[in-house]
Amino acid sequence: MEPLSFQEYICSLDPTTLPRILRICSGVYFQGSVYEISGNECCLSTGDLLKITAVTLQKVVCENVHTGQTTELLPTFKGLFQPALDLVPCPTPQGPFLGVSGKKGLTLHQALEWRGRQTQPLRCPTIGPHALLLSPVYEVQATMNLRRDEVKIPSTLEVDVEDVTEESQDVHFSRPLLLSEVLGMEEVLPTQAEILEGPHSATIFESAWVPRLRKGQRLQIHSCSHTWKVLASARSGTRRFLLSSAYQGRFRRRPRQFAGVQELAASLQPGQQLHVVVMQDCEGREDDVPPLSVGDRLEARQLLLAGASTRLLCLRHSEEEGEEEEGEELLLPLDLGGSFVEEVCDSKKYRLTELVELLPLPCDVRVVATDPALERDVLGSFPALRLEARITQPFLVSSFCEEPDKGFEIPPQWLDLSLVLTEEPVHSQVPSTHCSRVEELTEAFYYKLLAQLPGGSAPPPPRPPKPKAASRDVQVQPRPAPEQDRARSRGKRPQVPRPTTSSQTRLARPLPPPLVLPQKVKSLTTHRSTPNEYSPRPRLPAAPRSRKAPSNTDMERSSDEHDYEVIEEDIQKTIKKIQTVFPF
Repeated sequence: MEPLSFQEYICSLDPTTLPRILRICSGVYFQGSVYEISGNECCLSTGDLLKITAVTLQKVVCENVHTGQTTELLPTFKGLFQPALDLVPCPTPQGPFLGVSGKKGLTLHQALEWRGRQTQPLRCPTIGPHALLLSPVYEVQATMNLRRDEVKIPSTLEVDVEDVTEESQDVHFSRPLLLSEVLGMEEVLPTQAEILEGPHSATIFESAWVPRLRKGQRLQIHSCSHTWKVLASARSGTRRFLLSSAYQGRFRRRPRQFAGVQELAASLQPGQQLHVVVMQDCEGREDDVPPLSVGDRLEARQLLLAGASTRLLCLRHSEEEGEEEEGEELLLPLDLGGSFVEEVCDSKKYRLTELVELLPLPCDVRVVATDPALERDVLGSFPALRLEARITQPFLVSSFCEEPDKGFEIPPQWLDLSLVLTEEPVHSQVPSTHCSRVEELTEAFYYKLLAQLPGGSAPPPPRPPKPKAASRDVQVQPRPAPEQDRARSRGKRPQVPRPTTSSQTRLARPLPPPLVLPQKVKSLTTHRSTPNEYSPRPRLPAAPRSRKAPSNTDMERSSDEHDYEVIEEDIQKTIKKIQTVFPF
C-alpha cells in the first residue's frame, strides 16, 4: 500500500475492518515530534506503529467554493444535501442517488460516504444556495507501544501513514503498568518485568536495593505479601525503622517516661490505671496542689473537670500503707511539670506479635535477643525502642533477575514506579526476604508516614497555659510549724488538705495520645542545689567585700541565718524505692 496522508486514510477507512495497524512514514522529524493529543503530549516518530481501534466523527467543515468561507456542522445536523449539478459533469452524480429515490437528498452521513468515493461539491438548502465542499474531522482512538493509555488523535494530523496490518499480525503492543496496579493482578504472578521509569517520590528506605530501582532494571515479582509492620524509633537517637511481623527477635518492656502531667494524662488508657514513680521534685501550688518528691509512687486514674480546669486524678501511695488503703488522693493540673517513669515489674521476653496483641501502642521496649536470621540486627544496639503504631500495607515480594535468591519487599503505595511485563520465565524458587524484617526509614518519609496514620494529621493537643510567674519581689513566708518540722525529720511529709471529688468535679474526656516525634539526644546534666535555696527567709543582698578578716561574731550570725537539713536518711529511702521499681 502506498503511503497516504492520515486524513485521506481515515476518510476512506471502513470501520468494519478495525482494528488496523499503521506505520508512520513521513511528515515528522526523525528525532520525533511532540503533538498535544487529548491534553497529553504524544511523540510520533518515523517507523512508529499505531493500532487503530475506533473512529468517531467529531464535526464536518463546509467550505463555500465561491467565497472560501467555512461553516462547522455537528454530526447531529438534520439538513439534506444534493449534488451541485451545474458544477459536476452530467453522468457523474446519477449513480449515488439511485438508491434514495423518493427522497429530497442525502443526510450528512450519507453525503460523507458519497464524498468518500468522489470529491464533488454539494448544496444544502438549510445552509444556503452556494456549493459546498465537505471535509470531515474524525477522532481516532489508537494504541501505541509502551504507552499506558490509549491516545485520541485528530484525523487532520499532518503525517503520512501506510497500512501494515497483514504483515504485523505477530506484533504485540506492550502496555506499561504502575507497580500499584500489579497489586490487583495476582493472577499474573509470578512474572518478570522491566522498569521503564523509576520512582518519582523521595527515597523511603535506607536500603541498598532501593537505588537500583531505575530504568532498564529487570525485576522478578513473585507474590503479594500481606504481613503487617510496626513503626519503631530509637529513644536515644534519630533513627526510625519499620519492623515486619516476621521479625524473630525478643523484646522486654521498658518503662515509659513522661515529661509533665500533660503527657501522663495523654498516655492514660480509658478504664486502665497507670502506675508511675516521680523522678524529679516538683513544687506544689498553694493548698490544693501538694508538692511531689522523688520516689513518690502515683497511680493515675482518670481526668476530672474541676471547675473551669481539667485535672488528673491520682493516688499517692506510701510504704506505710496497707493493701486495703487506697492512698492519698491528688488532683494534679495538666500544666504541672515534673518527670515520671512508668512502674514496670515485668521481666518476660516477648515476641513482636505478642507485644502488639497484649500492649497498647505506643510502648517502650528493648531488644534482649536479636533475630538469628539477620547477619547484623541493628535493633540490638539500642538501649530502648518505642513501638509507635501498627501498619497494615500490602507489599510485593520481588528480586533482581541477576540475584533471584535475594528478595525484598516493595510497598507500591509508597514506592510506585512504571514497568512493563515481559513473557520471560521466572525463577521457580521463592527468594528469602530476611533483609526486609528490619527496614530503616529516612527522616522525610518518617514524618510523612506519621501524617498518614490515623489521627496523625492533627497536631498534638496544646499544653494548658502555665501559671503566672511569681513576682520578682521577695515575699517573706512564715516558717513551717514545729509539727511539720518534726514530721519532716522523721521522714514523713506534712499533712496537706486532701482534694475531694465531690459534686464540683466530673469526668473529663480523655486526651488524645500525643504525636510521637523524635527527641534530640540530650546529655544528662547534674544540678547542684544552692544552699538555702528553699529557705523561707528572704535572701539578703551581698555586702561589699572587706579586706578585714571576718570576726567570730559574723560567723555565728551567718550560721544562724542558714537552716540546713540532714537528708541522708531520705536519700537512702528514695534509692530503695527506685530499686524496687525497675526489674533490671
